[in-house]
Amino acid sequence: MSAPMSDTRAIALVARREFVTQVQKKSFLISNAIVLIAIVVGIVVASVLSGGDEERPTIGVVGAPALSATLESLGEAVDTPLEISELPDADTGRDRVAAGELDVALVPGSGNTVTAVTESDIDTDVKALLDAAVVQQAQTEALTARGIDPAEIAGEVSSATVVVEAVDPPDPEQGQRMVLSIAAVALLYMQILLFGTYVAMGVVEEKSSRVVELLLSTLRPLQLLWGKILGIGAVGLVQLAAYGVVGVGASLATGTLTITGTALGVLAGTLGWFILGFTFFAVLYAAAGSMVSRQEDVNSTSGPLMMVILVMFFAAFSSIDDPESGWSTTLSWIPPFSAILMPLRIAAGVATPMQILVTIVLMLVAIAVLSVVAARIYQRSILRIGRTVTWKEALGR
Repeated sequence: MSAPMSDTRAIALVARREFVTQVQKKSFLISNAIVLIAIVVGIVVASVLSGGDEERPTIGVVGAPALSATLESLGEAVDTPLEISELPDADTGRDRVAAGELDVALVPGSGNTVTAVTESDIDTDVKALLDAAVVQQAQTEALTARGIDPAEIAGEVSSATVVVEAVDPPDPEQGQRMVLSIAAVALLYMQILLFGTYVAMGVVEEKSSRVVELLLSTLRPLQLLWGKILGIGAVGLVQLAAYGVVGVGASLATGTLTITGTALGVLAGTLGWFILGFTFFAVLYAAAGSMVSRQEDVNSTSGPLMMVILVMFFAAFSSIDDPESGWSTTLSWIPPFSAILMPLRIAAGVATPMQILVTIVLMLVAIAVLSVVAARIYQRSILRIGRTVTWKEALGR
């Protein structure tokens, strides 16, 4: 008589069986290939639509190179670059404006006047820039005519600037952090719900086909339970990692994301919190699946778990705009809300190392407690074929 397998080996064998079974399915491979391609295409399209230089206003200047230089320097100073070209005469400028080749043609007149030729009207920002350039050029000429060096005057007044002191300065990475937050919340919601359901359906399938009776002739119930959770969880983790790596890689490659360290940190945090969140719900989904004998009855026992996940999801999305709100901060300490709110807070840059550490410990404690309860339900229900086992019966009360 051979010695019984150790818990570690038995759980590893079941986990390997679950993992291989899932990843070898053609539907799994095809669907994930489609999703990965869609992620790359979507990011590239978003980069093309939002990227690239903005169209610069085109300005033509007739016989005034000094004015052209002043316009160019002012445009760069106020972050409104202009495309400036020299024109031989006013008629050429009018013809190019009429043909749509220029937005504005500047024709110097008598004194310090300058005529701006345009098709209909001039953009407000461009008009302000033209006015400032003409005034500055007139001042330069007036100073030069009086024997004063304009460069010397400019050097003396260059220190006369307004220094902005913001009490709450804006985060230049806020927009990208928000995108990362939304992506982390959406992925965690889908993965936890999807693979938690896979656990329940797998338990029911083995129970309804009575395969579980054969498996339990060589394995203990808890070995089968944890092997299934770890195997299916590994599939979910690999899938989530693939989505994250491809998404972050494509975003960084196209320049859609520029906060490399933050993006990689969010990816790592999302994977870690998936493990905690999935384990929290997987033990409960396994228990819920063990209480029924038909696939169509799974919702009757797993429905409350789905409701909790939905509440977590809506709570997370409601706090994306203000992750530091009181109610969001409070919920982020409470399992299982930590699993979806903490990645959001990490992405937003508002989670402290202490909070991350404490919430991880609280999640581990909650998982340990629920594992004991779920194991008891699973052991009492997995071999009861037929009617749905009540929660009272499953708990042995």
